[in-house]
Amino acid sequence: MTQAPIARADHHTADPYRWLEQRDSPEVLAYLEAENAYLEESLRDQDELRETLFQEIKGRIRETDLSLPIPWGPHLYYQRTSAGDEYPRHYRGPRPADGSLKVDEDAEQLLLDPNALAGDGYLSLGAFSVSPDHARLAYSLDTSGDEIYRLFVKELDSGELHELPFENCDGSMTWANDSRTLFFAELDDTHRPHKLYRYRLGDAEAELVFNEPDGRFFIHCYRSSSERQLILLANSKTTCEAWVLDAEHPFEAFVCLAPREEGHEYYPDHGRIDGDWGWLIRSNQAGINFAVYQADEATPCREHWRERIGHDPARMIEDLSLNAGAFLLSLREQGLPIVEVHPQGAVPYRVELPDAAYSLHVQDHLEFDSPVLRLRYEALNRPAQIRQLSLADGVQRVLKETPVEGRFNADDYLSLRLWAQAKDGTRVPISLVARRDSLGRPAPLYLYGYGAYGESLDPWFSHARLSLLERGFAFAIAHVRGGGELGEAWYRAGKLEHKQNSFGDFIAAAEHLIASGFTSPRQLAISGGSAGGLLIGAVLNLRPELFAAAIAEVPFVDVLNTMHNPDLPLTVTEYDEWGDPNDPQVHERIKAYAPYENVRAQDYPAILAVAGYHDSRVQYWEAAKWVARLRACKTDDNLLLLKTEFGAGHGGVSGRYQALKDVALEYAFLLKVLRQV
Repeated sequence: MTQAPIARADHHTADPYRWLEQRDSPEVLAYLEAENAYLEESLRDQDELRETLFQEIKGRIRETDLSLPIPWGPHLYYQRTSAGDEYPRHYRGPRPADGSLKVDEDAEQLLLDPNALAGDGYLSLGAFSVSPDHARLAYSLDTSGDEIYRLFVKELDSGELHELPFENCDGSMTWANDSRTLFFAELDDTHRPHKLYRYRLGDAEAELVFNEPDGRFFIHCYRSSSERQLILLANSKTTCEAWVLDAEHPFEAFVCLAPREEGHEYYPDHGRIDGDWGWLIRSNQAGINFAVYQADEATPCREHWRERIGHDPARMIEDLSLNAGAFLLSLREQGLPIVEVHPQGAVPYRVELPDAAYSLHVQDHLEFDSPVLRLRYEALNRPAQIRQLSLADGVQRVLKETPVEGRFNADDYLSLRLWAQAKDGTRVPISLVARRDSLGRPAPLYLYGYGAYGESLDPWFSHARLSLLERGFAFAIAHVRGGGELGEAWYRAGKLEHKQNSFGDFIAAAEHLIASGFTSPRQLAISGGSAGGLLIGAVLNLRPELFAAAIAEVPFVDVLNTMHNPDLPLTVTEYDEWGDPNDPQVHERIKAYAPYENVRAQDYPAILAVAGYHDSRVQYWEAAKWVARLRACKTDDNLLLLKTEFGAGHGGVSGRYQALKDVALEYAFLLKVLRQV
């Protein structure tokens, strides 16, 4: 076998692999390419298995399919996928007079074909926004993976295309109700959306309407549920400030609802409430789990807010959405998402669901006055469903379930909710799925984790994962502190000075799965991406003997050096999550767990790290430096592989077939390693 690449170590500097940060230098490119070649050589004996896995996964996906149409005005809007295409095409057609969702293929209009735009390269579609009068399409494209977008407007009648003459855009495009005025955001040197512009089609220049100088704050402009208001949100990890503007009068000034106050987060929405136009505001001013306030349309500012739903320490109000006939609360209780419907003039009720652990999202893209609403629902053993909810009576109907081609029966798989206990006594939820006939004995198990930014890692279905489950694997998610699964307190207990809790929770989950007989250390593989990659890197340093294999996707493993460099994208905005290492105490705290700094001479399990060369969130060199130090320090001969995707960013490759090939590679790596132990 080809010898593993050995990165040059510069021992005259505090960071011996700092030179790997020299993007595009011949030495760096040569090293990354050597690592890619070593990976391919190391997995050469898996080529046939990789192709088998790819064909298996592809065979479960309905390659030619139609999305569930969205009725809006005189049209149905939908997407169509075709066998062999990497991206879905976007269409619209006439809306049937009978109220059905039947598509008339003979009368449909192709709005956008990303396949024609991508060629053989990378493509990410940012905005896709049809103007309120249905005459124009605004869309944005990232063609490298660096999340910098070009802006386009297409005249839908004539097909005439205009590229807007603006650079360094974040990809957002928001229409005013005149269907001629667009709002878009510009990125600063650290990749932060910091300026909002107003642009009227045909004008020579755009007008700057908002400039956010504080490096912790991002700006975002969007339309309210009612489509009658534009909302400009400036928010950091801990604080919000919202400004609103009548969408019918886009050249007036935005009005601030509540000046920013450190620690106050609030999110407004506009609609018809109790028969009158007004505002609902989700705010944490009364407690960390948020309450809901109401304000009249003409007096939306904070001094006029009235409490509508009070703070409850036992439940988190994660989101709210408005409809002409009801408003909906997305809640979080005991680690599960709950949707509570408040119909106009009727008793509130909760949406009933069939599984013990699941993922649930409100899809609020139907017309504001629609009597129904759509929910996206899925579980570890149940493919994603779009459910129609009748707001008046709570009746549900499954409109579409993501098909699984070939032999598949959800009842063949058992989904469980387990609880581990951390060293401090905290109970940590685990979601697990396996074939029913594989339970009862230790088996290979793939354990996934994230635990950052208050993001809830709810169970999701995967066509690809079936290839592991059918080979006797179990799959589990450790819902560690730092995520949002158990509310705001759960998030706060896994950030800043409490970050070590995330690592302890993940280790406790692994130990519980082993002690309960689901797996063994010789059969346990772990995985996480981005901030979840930090989690994986940290627990590998702490307890490497617990695991047989690890996959780290775009891993945030060089956290101390990154947080010391405010010129990098997003660093300053991350101080609220990790802390500012310019404070000596914070420096030592981060240094104590940072994966790169804590690599030491010990045995490590087999590791696969994946980086995106154009990743603007987690730079490619984080994985490269980590692997270089691991290879120099570790005392075992287990596989250590680095793959750098030269045509990708933070989200990996862009096409659906390319993404499946990457999954097949990762699964082949796991099967190779776990068969050898």
